[in-house]
Amino acid sequence: MADKTLKVTLVKSTSGRLKSHKACAAGLGLRRIRHTVEVADTPENRGMINKIYYLVQVEDA
Repeated sequence: MADKTLKVTLVKSTSGRLKSHKACAAGLGLRRIRHTVEVADTPENRGMINKIYYLVQVEDA
């Protein structure tokens, strides 16, 4: 069985956000607005996504 992945897209800027929120976006590999990455569906990644829920859009990959 293949590992599940999530498509995460940055839809709002990280400019002016909390340092920890910027770090979560960087930790997920998001660099700029409309940049999309595929990440593994792990509790660690879910935690980062939940922390910056207002900056990203998430889809099943």
